[in-house]
Amino acid sequence: MQVTFKVLADLTPAERSDLTRRSEADLSFFLERVGPIIEAVKTEGDAALARFGRDFDKAAGLRPDDLKATEADFDAAFTQVAPEVIAAIRFGIENIRSFHEEQSPEAMWLKEVRPGAFAGDRFTPISSVALYVPRGKGAFPSVTMMTSVPAVVAGVPDLAIFTPPGPDGKVDAATLVAARLAGVSTVYKAGGAQAVAAAAYGTETVKRARKIVGPGSPWVVAAKRLLSSVIDPGLPAGPSECVILADDTVHGGLAALDLLIEAEHGPDSSAWLVTSSRRVAEEALAALPEHWSRMGAQRVEFSQKVLGGRSGGIILARDMADACAFVNEYAPEHLEILSEKPFEYLGDITEAAEILMGTHTPVSIANFALGPNAVLPTSAGASTYGPLSVTDFVRRSSIGYVTPKGYAPLAEAAHTLARYEGFDNHANAVSEIRTRYLK
Repeated sequence: MQVTFKVLADLTPAERSDLTRRSEADLSFFLERVGPIIEAVKTEGDAALARFGRDFDKAAGLRPDDLKATEADFDAAFTQVAPEVIAAIRFGIENIRSFHEEQSPEAMWLKEVRPGAFAGDRFTPISSVALYVPRGKGAFPSVTMMTSVPAVVAGVPDLAIFTPPGPDGKVDAATLVAARLAGVSTVYKAGGAQAVAAAAYGTETVKRARKIVGPGSPWVVAAKRLLSSVIDPGLPAGPSECVILADDTVHGGLAALDLLIEAEHGPDSSAWLVTSSRRVAEEALAALPEHWSRMGAQRVEFSQKVLGGRSGGIILARDMADACAFVNEYAPEHLEILSEKPFEYLGDITEAAEILMGTHTPVSIANFALGPNAVLPTSAGASTYGPLSVTDFVRRSSIGYVTPKGYAPLAEAAHTLARYEGFDNHANAVSEIRTRYLK
């Protein structure tokens, strides 16, 4: 197995830039093919969802009248999932809820900006949000936890999870457990582009949503892009990606271990180890076969394709400043600063959605149990987006209140600028005409 190995100093600017390309950078293949799927769901509704579930998810026997998980399905899930898994879900939800409750903005604030003039913000929940939970390369109750908990904390009144059915036509049991424990009672058996279309337009069974959040395949990303004028697509969350930034205070085998966390998600993931230490790089290369020997065949296949392709491997930087510069160019979804002195590098990192510090904070802990949200922007979205948060589930309204005491100086300034910009009634509305009415 040949792992991709790059020396930054040997690369041209174009070659260096090419390392930052993601698997879904060119969505043309998917954009051409999701259009008919979207149109079918828009025109045929439940019938199309059931057909695509049978065709794409191999859910034999899925019917239009069986697209929503029942209370009996939820109850059965608690008997099907091992007690230790349920306990781990509870533990994670407690931490995620605690974090997001602290994150919540106050319902309203007002500041007296001038004597008698007040301005502020009010936050209210979005009326309906769809939560997308992928399944194609595994089952992800953790994504259910990460999308559901902040939405419930925000007070969204109409929440629904969309997740692909399995071959048995059912929702993953642990996903149902996580949904109920988080406080979401509506789960639809739909995934891929068809789920995004159903959330955007609604069907006989599916209620239309105003926004959709959650990570997904390039099919989901493409559908969100095409439907962005119909439904708010949320932050860009595509295939998993990470950068492990390691210095010479750690063993390369540890860096290799953490490099495989996101690489095993799927062949469309991205995973890079960036270090200034040739020793760390060589130790990582040497350790990978041993780590792979402890993984299942499918996860080995996925991670080897990533690390042997153009979206992953090992990068040797000139020094740690160069390594940090590359991290900022890449703007990763997950970043581990793998070092005995991680805070020395934190100030140099400006472009990363999640920054995990030190040798005891692997992505695994953040994905499942720590509390901060693990639904993160991908494809360099970290340059402008942050992690999914409570604020993604609320809308902000500006509040203004001017008293008679505060009116005159504000009216004078507004009148002057309105005249300058040529808006006659803007000016009239703060002129002596208004004063006559107020008297």
